[in-house]
Amino acid sequence: MEQYIIKGGNPLVGEVEIGGAKNAALAILAAAIMTDETVLIDNLPDVNDINVLLDAIAGIGASVHRIDRHTVRINGKGITNFDIEYEYIKKIRASYYLLGALLGKYKKAVVALPGGCNIGSRPIDQHLKGFRALGAEVEIEHGKIIAEAEKLVGKHIYFDVVSVGATINVMMAAAMADGLTIMENVAKEPHVVDVANFLNSMGANIRGAGTDVIKIRGVRSLHRTEYSVIPDQIEAGTFMFAAAATKGDVTVCNVIPKHLEATIAKLVEIGCEVEEFDDAVRVVSKGGLTSTHVKTLPYPGFPTDMQPQIGVTLALCKGTSMITESIFENRFKYLDELARMGACVKVEGNSASIEGVEKLSGARVSAPDLRAGAALCIAGLAADGITIVDDIVYIQRGYERFEEKLRGLGAVIERVSTEREIRRFTLKVS
Repeated sequence: MEQYIIKGGNPLVGEVEIGGAKNAALAILAAAIMTDETVLIDNLPDVNDINVLLDAIAGIGASVHRIDRHTVRINGKGITNFDIEYEYIKKIRASYYLLGALLGKYKKAVVALPGGCNIGSRPIDQHLKGFRALGAEVEIEHGKIIAEAEKLVGKHIYFDVVSVGATINVMMAAAMADGLTIMENVAKEPHVVDVANFLNSMGANIRGAGTDVIKIRGVRSLHRTEYSVIPDQIEAGTFMFAAAATKGDVTVCNVIPKHLEATIAKLVEIGCEVEEFDDAVRVVSKGGLTSTHVKTLPYPGFPTDMQPQIGVTLALCKGTSMITESIFENRFKYLDELARMGACVKVEGNSASIEGVEKLSGARVSAPDLRAGAALCIAGLAADGITIVDDIVYIQRGYERFEEKLRGLGAVIERVSTEREIRRFTLKVS
């Protein structure tokens, strides 16, 4: 079992290059099988989730050729198997995007009920509602979702709750349905827009992505394309809060600043200096940060995937901050670990009160999920002494070369797997 070991106390300084957006890439890879022609996708992040999904796509008969770490060529013509095994789904929840892709193209899909990070209940009822509205028969049997249709027909669909996954999944199916589909109360996240742009580049007719209403005129077939995935706003925000917490000066490069507006607003509120460029954002933290209140909301609100990162930063801000988590109910698990490092936190229901402390102390902590794991690394970078973060397999699911990028900013961090390596690191930095 691998761990990160960190010696804190160094301000992060320098530039860091942000990779492609994991959440966009996963849906785009699934959508790539919807044509019999070859699709080239680049700016993919080289992370575990992407590699697992590519294995799942190859497992159903598609041709998958990895040109390099960030570029893949996919051809879905050879698909003969419409059953996505639990082995893939239990590792990454986003495998369920193959449901919409297969249903759209082949009018049949069998996908195991999803797994992923344990951050709370993420029901798929809105996905199934959308598929049924398009004319599919959907059953859940033996832990699998079975969806079939003689044909899909466009409908007016109103989602009961805003769901990124349902918006993307139903959009993919509707792209090859007969007639017009109108989807209301949809998610507006940048990766929803990116998937719509990708499908349009293959010949789909999708309008309104990024607004409350998406209109889709179904087409009979899709064609080849070459496409580059947008930058990862969550990876960018993680490094921005790392700069804030460590009193650093970091420029995140290869980003779309508009996607980071909610993150930038909170950094400015707590006392950081933020400078925006065309494709970069610089965050300068000179210490003396102050408390604020945060509520996670669907885009363009403050993202739930940035909540642990701001939570760690607020633990070092003067005054008492409140975080309200309105998306996932189990997203405060990292606060128990943060308390082991000296943070003063109190959780009641979906709210957490964080009273800032002058400093955190290094400790051994465990990553409860992907974003919380990255946040605990930030805590270790800001803390006095040595921090060990266990269960970093979560972090590797969503961050490419995480420790290398941090070292490039002056962090003292290594990936280790034995007690001997931990002792060697401790002696080296003592």
